[in-house]
Amino acid sequence: MFEKILVAVDGSTHSHNAARIVGEMAKTYGIKKIFIVVVYEPIPTYLGEPNLQVVIDARLAEANQILADGLAVLGDVPCEVITEILEGPSAEAIIEVAATREVDLIVLGSRGRGQLTGLLLGSTSQKVVGHAHCPVLVTR
Repeated sequence: MFEKILVAVDGSTHSHNAARIVGEMAKTYGIKKIFIVVVYEPIPTYLGEPNLQVVIDARLAEANQILADGLAVLGDVPCEVITEILEGPSAEAIIEVAATREVDLIVLGSRGRGQLTGLLLGSTSQKVVGHAHCPVLVTR
Protein backbone atom coordinates (compact mmCIF):
# COMPACT_ATOMS: atom_id res chain seq x y z
CA MET A 1 0.00 0.00 0.00
CA PHE A 2 1.98 3.02 1.26
CA GLU A 3 5.72 2.50 1.65
CA LYS A 4 7.00 6.10 1.65
CA ILE A 5 5.11 8.89 3.40
CA LEU A 6 5.88 12.58 3.58
CA VAL A 7 4.55 14.48 6.59
CA ALA A 8 4.80 18.27 6.72
CA VAL A 9 5.00 19.96 10.11
CA ASP A 10 4.89 23.64 10.99
CA GLY A 11 4.47 23.55 14.77
CA SER A 12 0.69 23.81 14.69
CA THR A 13 -1.68 21.45 16.49
CA HIS A 14 -2.98 20.17 13.15
CA SER A 15 0.51 19.32 11.91
CA HIS A 16 1.27 17.53 15.18
CA ASN A 17 -1.87 15.47 14.63
CA ALA A 18 -0.57 14.63 11.15
CA ALA A 19 2.77 13.47 12.60
CA ARG A 20 0.98 11.41 15.25
CA ILE A 21 -1.16 9.69 12.62
CA VAL A 22 1.88 8.91 10.46
CA GLY A 23 3.63 7.43 13.49
CA GLU A 24 0.66 5.15 14.12
CA MET A 25 0.50 4.19 10.44
CA ALA A 26 4.19 3.25 10.51
CA LYS A 27 3.65 0.96 13.48
CA THR A 28 0.49 -0.60 12.04
CA TYR A 29 1.08 -0.85 8.30
CA GLY A 30 4.80 -1.44 7.92
CA ILE A 31 5.79 1.86 6.33
CA LYS A 32 9.39 1.75 5.04
CA LYS A 33 10.32 5.47 4.96
CA ILE A 34 8.96 8.64 6.48
CA PHE A 35 10.07 12.05 5.24
CA ILE A 36 9.30 14.76 7.79
CA VAL A 37 9.68 18.26 6.38
CA VAL A 38 9.55 21.82 7.63
CA VAL A 39 9.18 24.66 5.14
CA TYR A 40 9.89 28.30 5.88
CA GLU A 41 9.14 31.26 3.67
CA PRO A 42 11.99 32.75 1.62
CA ILE A 43 13.97 35.48 3.34
CA PRO A 44 14.18 38.75 1.41
CA THR A 45 17.74 39.45 0.35
CA TYR A 46 17.27 43.21 0.54
CA LEU A 47 17.80 43.00 4.31
CA GLY A 48 21.54 43.10 3.69
CA GLU A 49 24.29 42.01 6.04
CA PRO A 50 24.42 41.48 8.98
CA ASN A 51 20.60 41.54 9.21
CA LEU A 52 20.19 38.83 6.58
CA GLN A 53 22.38 36.39 8.49
CA VAL A 54 20.58 37.16 11.76
CA VAL A 55 17.21 36.38 10.14
CA ILE A 56 18.55 33.20 8.49
CA ASP A 57 19.93 31.98 11.82
CA ALA A 58 16.65 32.73 13.60
CA ARG A 59 14.57 30.95 10.92
CA LEU A 60 16.82 27.90 10.98
CA ALA A 61 16.71 27.74 14.77
CA GLU A 62 12.91 27.93 14.68
CA ALA A 63 12.74 25.31 11.90
CA ASN A 64 15.02 22.96 13.84
CA GLN A 65 12.81 23.33 16.92
CA ILE A 66 9.66 22.64 14.88
CA LEU A 67 11.37 19.59 13.39
CA ALA A 68 12.42 18.32 16.83
CA ASP A 69 8.86 18.76 18.12
CA GLY A 70 7.48 16.95 15.05
CA LEU A 71 9.89 14.05 15.57
CA ALA A 72 8.87 13.82 19.23
CA VAL A 73 5.20 13.63 18.23
CA LEU A 74 5.98 11.08 15.49
CA GLY A 75 7.49 8.90 18.17
CA ASP A 76 9.61 5.80 17.90
CA VAL A 77 8.77 4.21 14.55
CA PRO A 78 10.09 0.96 13.06
CA CYS A 79 11.28 2.55 9.80
CA GLU A 80 13.74 5.02 8.37
CA VAL A 81 12.95 8.68 9.13
CA ILE A 82 14.49 11.36 6.92
CA THR A 83 14.24 15.02 7.91
CA GLU A 84 14.39 18.05 5.64
CA ILE A 85 14.21 21.80 6.16
CA LEU A 86 13.16 23.62 3.01
CA GLU A 87 12.91 27.26 2.00
CA GLY A 88 10.16 28.45 -0.32
CA PRO A 89 6.41 28.70 -0.67
CA SER A 90 5.04 25.87 1.49
CA ALA A 91 2.72 24.11 -0.94
CA GLU A 92 5.16 24.21 -3.83
CA ALA A 93 8.04 22.94 -1.68
CA ILE A 94 5.96 20.07 -0.27
CA ILE A 95 4.75 19.04 -3.74
CA GLU A 96 8.27 19.22 -5.19
CA VAL A 97 9.95 17.18 -2.45
CA ALA A 98 7.13 14.60 -2.58
CA ALA A 99 7.65 14.17 -6.32
CA THR A 100 11.45 14.09 -5.99
CA ARG A 101 11.36 11.48 -3.21
CA GLU A 102 8.59 9.54 -5.02
CA VAL A 103 6.40 9.29 -1.93
CA ASP A 104 3.17 7.31 -1.94
CA LEU A 105 1.26 9.62 0.42
CA ILE A 106 1.48 13.18 1.72
CA VAL A 107 0.06 13.88 5.19
CA LEU A 108 -0.43 17.40 6.52
CA GLY A 109 -2.69 19.39 8.80
CA SER A 110 -5.77 21.17 7.54
CA ARG A 111 -4.75 24.44 9.17
CA GLY A 112 -1.23 25.62 9.79
CA ARG A 113 0.28 28.63 11.46
CA GLY A 114 -0.52 30.97 8.56
CA GLN A 115 -4.30 30.88 8.96
CA LEU A 116 -5.02 34.47 7.88
CA THR A 117 -2.95 34.07 4.73
CA GLY A 118 -4.79 30.82 4.05
CA LEU A 119 -8.12 32.59 4.22
CA LEU A 120 -6.97 35.22 1.75
CA LEU A 121 -4.92 33.17 -0.73
CA GLY A 122 -6.01 29.56 -0.20
CA SER A 123 -4.44 27.24 2.31
CA THR A 124 -1.33 25.15 1.84
CA SER A 125 -3.36 21.97 2.24
CA GLN A 126 -5.78 23.04 -0.52
CA LYS A 127 -2.91 23.73 -2.89
CA VAL A 128 -1.20 20.42 -2.09
CA VAL A 129 -4.43 18.46 -2.59
CA GLY A 130 -5.00 20.19 -5.92
CA HIS A 131 -1.52 19.67 -7.35
CA ALA A 132 0.15 16.65 -5.73
CA HIS A 133 1.06 13.62 -7.84
CA CYS A 134 -0.01 11.20 -5.09
CA PRO A 135 -2.82 10.85 -2.53
CA VAL A 136 -2.96 13.49 0.22
CA LEU A 137 -4.33 12.91 3.73
CA VAL A 138 -5.40 16.14 5.43
CA THR A 139 -5.80 15.87 9.21
CA ARG A 140 -7.46 18.00 11.87
